[in-house]
Amino acid sequence: QVQLVESGGGSVEAGGSLRLSCAASARTYCMAWFRQAPGKEREWVAVIRTGLNITFYTEAVKGRFFISRDAVQNTLYLQMNGLKPEDTAMYYCAADPTWIDVPASCRQVKYVYWGQGTQVTVSS
Repeated sequence: QVQLVESGGGSVEAGGSLRLSCAASARTYCMAWFRQAPGKEREWVAVIRTGLNITFYTEAVKGRFFISRDAVQNTLYLQMNGLKPEDTAMYYCAADPTWIDVPASCRQVKYVYWGQGTQVTVSS
Protein backbone atom coordinates (compact mmCIF):
# COMPACT_ATOMS: atom_id res chain seq x y z
CA GLN A 1 0.00 0.00 0.00
CA VAL A 2 1.33 3.41 -1.00
CA GLN A 3 0.04 6.54 0.70
CA LEU A 4 -0.06 9.72 -1.36
CA VAL A 5 -0.67 13.14 0.17
CA GLU A 6 -1.03 16.16 -2.10
CA SER A 7 -0.67 19.81 -1.23
CA GLY A 8 -0.14 23.14 -2.96
CA GLY A 9 -3.44 23.82 -4.68
CA GLY A 10 -5.19 27.15 -4.48
CA SER A 11 -6.65 30.04 -6.42
CA VAL A 12 -4.63 32.13 -8.83
CA GLU A 13 -5.22 34.58 -11.64
CA ALA A 14 -4.62 33.62 -15.24
CA GLY A 15 -0.94 33.71 -16.07
CA GLY A 16 0.07 32.84 -12.53
CA SER A 17 1.94 29.83 -11.19
CA LEU A 18 1.40 27.12 -8.62
CA ARG A 19 3.44 24.14 -7.48
CA LEU A 20 1.72 20.97 -6.38
CA SER A 21 3.44 18.47 -4.14
CA CYS A 22 2.70 14.81 -3.50
CA ALA A 23 4.44 13.02 -0.64
CA ALA A 24 4.63 9.27 -1.27
CA SER A 25 5.18 6.61 1.38
CA ALA A 26 7.06 4.35 -1.05
CA ARG A 27 8.70 4.47 -4.43
CA THR A 28 6.86 3.24 -7.52
CA TYR A 29 8.01 3.01 -11.12
CA CYS A 30 5.36 5.28 -12.59
CA MET A 31 3.95 8.41 -10.99
CA ALA A 32 1.53 10.84 -12.51
CA TRP A 33 -0.66 13.87 -12.12
CA PHE A 34 -4.25 13.69 -13.27
CA ARG A 35 -6.97 16.30 -13.18
CA GLN A 36 -10.74 16.34 -13.30
CA ALA A 37 -12.78 19.41 -14.08
CA PRO A 38 -16.49 19.61 -13.15
CA GLY A 39 -18.58 17.64 -15.61
CA LYS A 40 -15.54 16.19 -17.36
CA GLU A 41 -13.70 12.90 -17.23
CA ARG A 42 -10.45 12.59 -15.37
CA GLU A 43 -7.46 13.06 -17.66
CA TRP A 44 -3.77 12.50 -17.23
CA VAL A 45 -1.67 15.65 -17.22
CA ALA A 46 1.90 14.48 -16.77
CA VAL A 47 3.71 11.26 -15.96
CA ILE A 48 7.23 10.36 -14.90
CA ARG A 49 9.11 7.08 -15.05
CA THR A 50 10.96 7.30 -11.78
CA GLY A 51 14.62 6.39 -11.67
CA LEU A 52 15.01 7.34 -15.33
CA ASN A 53 13.22 10.69 -14.84
CA ILE A 54 11.63 10.44 -18.26
CA THR A 55 8.54 12.58 -18.49
CA PHE A 56 5.50 12.94 -20.72
CA TYR A 57 2.85 15.65 -20.90
CA THR A 58 -0.57 15.94 -22.36
CA GLU A 59 -0.61 18.39 -25.25
CA ALA A 60 -2.64 21.04 -23.42
CA VAL A 61 0.07 21.63 -20.80
CA LYS A 62 3.29 21.13 -22.76
CA GLY A 63 5.73 23.94 -22.17
CA ARG A 64 3.77 25.24 -19.16
CA PHE A 65 3.71 22.36 -16.66
CA PHE A 66 6.72 20.43 -15.42
CA ILE A 67 6.66 17.18 -13.46
CA SER A 68 9.58 16.22 -11.27
CA ARG A 69 10.41 13.96 -8.36
CA ASP A 70 12.72 14.33 -5.42
CA ALA A 71 14.07 10.81 -4.91
CA VAL A 72 15.42 11.54 -1.44
CA GLN A 73 12.15 12.97 -0.13
CA ASN A 74 10.10 10.62 -2.33
CA THR A 75 7.98 13.58 -3.30
CA LEU A 76 6.39 14.28 -6.67
CA TYR A 77 5.95 17.84 -7.91
CA LEU A 78 3.99 19.58 -10.61
CA GLN A 79 5.18 23.08 -11.42
CA MET A 80 2.39 24.88 -13.24
CA ASN A 81 3.20 28.12 -15.06
CA GLY A 82 1.12 30.29 -17.35
CA LEU A 83 -2.07 28.97 -15.80
CA LYS A 84 -5.28 29.35 -17.77
CA PRO A 85 -8.91 29.22 -16.63
CA GLU A 86 -9.26 25.89 -18.43
CA ASP A 87 -6.66 24.44 -16.04
CA THR A 88 -9.21 24.75 -13.24
CA ALA A 89 -9.75 21.25 -11.83
CA MET A 90 -9.14 18.91 -8.96
CA TYR A 91 -5.62 17.59 -9.36
CA TYR A 92 -4.70 14.10 -8.24
CA CYS A 93 -1.38 12.41 -7.68
CA ALA A 94 -1.22 8.76 -8.73
CA ALA A 95 1.30 5.95 -8.45
CA ASP A 96 1.63 2.42 -9.78
CA PRO A 97 4.06 -0.25 -8.59
CA THR A 98 4.13 -2.23 -11.84
CA TRP A 99 7.62 -2.54 -13.21
CA ILE A 100 7.77 -0.60 -16.48
CA ASP A 101 10.70 -0.93 -18.88
CA VAL A 102 9.26 1.31 -21.58
CA PRO A 103 8.82 4.74 -19.97
CA ALA A 104 6.04 5.75 -22.37
CA SER A 105 3.96 2.94 -20.88
CA CYS A 106 3.53 5.04 -17.77
CA ARG A 107 0.85 6.87 -19.75
CA GLN A 108 -1.22 3.68 -20.13
CA VAL A 109 -0.94 1.97 -16.76
CA LYS A 110 -4.04 1.70 -14.60
CA TYR A 111 -2.84 3.60 -11.60
CA VAL A 112 -3.54 1.79 -8.36
CA TYR A 113 -2.79 4.40 -5.73
CA TRP A 114 -4.36 7.83 -5.61
CA GLY A 115 -4.12 10.89 -3.44
CA GLN A 116 -7.09 12.77 -2.07
CA GLY A 117 -6.81 15.58 -4.60
CA THR A 118 -6.05 19.28 -4.38
CA GLN A 119 -8.15 22.00 -6.00
CA VAL A 120 -6.67 24.42 -8.50
CA THR A 121 -8.81 27.38 -9.53
CA VAL A 122 -7.67 29.86 -12.17
CA SER A 123 -9.64 33.05 -12.65
CA SER A 124 -9.60 35.15 -15.80
